[in-house]
Amino acid sequence: MKSKVFTKDEWIAGLESLKESYSVFVPVKTGDFHSFMPLEGGKSPDFDYQNTRLSPKSLVYPESERMFEYIVDEKDPEYNIMKEAKKEFPPQAIVGIRPCDAHAFQIVKVNFDNPEYRDPWWVRRFEATTLVGVGCNEPCSTCFCASVGGGPYSEKGLDVLLYDLGAQYLAKGLTKKGEAFLSKMTGGKEAGELEIGEAEEIARKSKEKISSKVHTENLKDESVLELFNAPFWEDVAFACINCGTCTFLCPTCWCFDIQDELYGKQGDRIRNWDSCMFPLFTLHGSGHNPRSEKFQRVRQRFMHKLKYYVDKYGNGVQCSGCGRCVQFCPVNIDIRQVIELMNNH
Repeated sequence: MKSKVFTKDEWIAGLESLKESYSVFVPVKTGDFHSFMPLEGGKSPDFDYQNTRLSPKSLVYPESERMFEYIVDEKDPEYNIMKEAKKEFPPQAIVGIRPCDAHAFQIVKVNFDNPEYRDPWWVRRFEATTLVGVGCNEPCSTCFCASVGGGPYSEKGLDVLLYDLGAQYLAKGLTKKGEAFLSKMTGGKEAGELEIGEAEEIARKSKEKISSKVHTENLKDESVLELFNAPFWEDVAFACINCGTCTFLCPTCWCFDIQDELYGKQGDRIRNWDSCMFPLFTLHGSGHNPRSEKFQRVRQRFMHKLKYYVDKYGNGVQCSGCGRCVQFCPVNIDIRQVIELMNNH
């Protein structure tokens, strides 16, 4: 795979040149945080950032998505016939995604795209997406990606990996999709040995800056029932306020709810993100709730990510180590501490 070098102005101009081929999404600073937004007039991309508050998972898995539509007018010949809502899946490029978030798509993929079941909308949107990553020269203090199968310059799940060399970027094509992306960009030149060596040194130093580590090697062998009945869950859950911040910010959470909404005679069946931290998530129509207590919901979140997923898929934990839940939890619940409790139980 070839690598190209762009000055930073050339890189932005090159992205502009791709607008006819892709819907291009880039990190944009809005207030105190960065978010992925379409590359368009008046919005300047900012690749000199640590991470977005929300991951770009919504560009493949929308927060709310119309699944089906129907008519409830008995006089209509198509009364109560469920039809798939019309969708389009144009080529899109998420440019500036961090390696942890690209890794997260691979973690989630086993749920939405597996031999038993393929979610048609997630799969088609993901297949239409090119992931152009930016390595982390200065990882956050809460990042622990290197402990869960990733790293600040991990290539896992990426089509292109960008190295910030200061005055210029080195873009390394990793897949055919990534090479096609780079070939369509204007500007740039083939990288030489000097730039490639500089990029490799930056990646090496960056990994050394990851100060936060967790241990997961014992989770596979732990007893499900013993972890489920462990004595520490009440203490872990004590401060939780069930706000759902951790799950909505998490790039590897995929829980959803399906609801019907009516407007006049038109009905829509909609899939919405949901959270296992909410009491209503498991409320049965009978009124019974199998997870009515707060500690049960907190336990479910961590058991699913760190035990059920591990046992079912055998590809590590359901966490990419982005550290968002650590940063933004209003009561300072720290998944790193819970991992250690579970791993050493």
